[in-house]
Amino acid sequence: MFGESQRTVVVVGAQWGDEGKGKLVDVLAERADWVVRYQGGANAGHTVHIGDTSFVLHQIPSGILHPGVRCAIGNGVVLDPDTLFTEIDGLVQDGVDVEGRLYVSDRAHLVLPYHKLVDSQSSASAAIGTTGRGIGPAYEDKVARRGVRVLDLRHPERLRELVEQAAEHANAQLSRFGSDKRVDCDATLALLARLAERLLPLAEDVGFVIHKAIKSGATVLLEGAQGSLLDVDHGTYPFVTSSNTTSGGAAVGAGIAPTAIDAVLGVVKAYTTRVGNGPLPTELEGEMGERMRKLGNEYGATTGRPRRCGWFDAVVVRYAGRINGLSDLAVTKLDVLDTLDKVAICTGYEYEGEVHTEFPADLTALAQLSPKYEWFDGWQQSTADARKLSELPSQARAYLDRIEELCETRITYVSVGTRRDQIIGLE
Repeated sequence: MFGESQRTVVVVGAQWGDEGKGKLVDVLAERADWVVRYQGGANAGHTVHIGDTSFVLHQIPSGILHPGVRCAIGNGVVLDPDTLFTEIDGLVQDGVDVEGRLYVSDRAHLVLPYHKLVDSQSSASAAIGTTGRGIGPAYEDKVARRGVRVLDLRHPERLRELVEQAAEHANAQLSRFGSDKRVDCDATLALLARLAERLLPLAEDVGFVIHKAIKSGATVLLEGAQGSLLDVDHGTYPFVTSSNTTSGGAAVGAGIAPTAIDAVLGVVKAYTTRVGNGPLPTELEGEMGERMRKLGNEYGATTGRPRRCGWFDAVVVRYAGRINGLSDLAVTKLDVLDTLDKVAICTGYEYEGEVHTEFPADLTALAQLSPKYEWFDGWQQSTADARKLSELPSQARAYLDRIEELCETRITYVSVGTRRDQIIGLE
């Protein structure tokens, strides 16, 4: 995508997450100077396949796999410092040079042991289907102004006050949940003292660093976690994550001006998946749902949980296009459909006797609607070796053409496998 008029590009998921954003960022990072993660936490996993090696990155941008590309974790992320260093050490062990290439916003809030404890004991977290990694409680503390930021590690006395204040709130929550577990402040502070030795040298004013990079003509990729339909404001609330996953959150979460963004690439699967609870209008039940899950190896990179699968939902993706201002689409996992004799696209929802083509915010409507489908002949041959659009079967091209038409956004990339090289660029 990069060019003279497109130097700062946001990559967003345009469904419910797990769309393959990591692979697209990895492909685009080859031409980038910076890759910045702007929201979410260690509850997301981006999987990148290079040769016979697979890398699962939970917090570090996948651009780290390209030598010379610098990576930053923005202020909008809630950072789990303990698992961050586990991730860094794993990369180094696999031969990836991280030294001097990773920056962490000193404004980023920290996910601490008591956040995970509260998350694990909360019945509300279980009902929504969270990953239990403390992301929601950490964002809650941030909004309530009792969060701990990276820069607080520079001031031990202030840090103790913050931890004690947050622990008091966490203990009150645990009591309300009927749990007898309690926060150990001294153990938390001892952990932070150990982590500070490695974390503070990475701390920077990331917003200012990226602002200067953009001004100097650098190419910058901004990547989020989860998908647009999990956005706390625009997703299927309350079955959402605790942050803004959409492109509007990219400027806020990276610390740059929205006018600095030149393009927004939406990533979608050639079908639809969702992890956890909440609406999924095109969900496939029974044998077909299980078949799709096996064909696509649809299990969470972070949790291992099986993903729910459904046909491609053009209503969802068109909605995501509107709220993100998508300039381009990347369609991933087209190859998963290779063996099917028929494939379908949802073009609208029937509800109360009428067909609707806009995505509703009302969970009651989402629970009662019936998806309306267009059916297409399957291509029933492998697309894995295609590197040009012309090398795809005519039925696959027709399917992509209809997706592009219904979603009102041009397709510029098609992924036909897990490897870095299994991608068709249509620019």
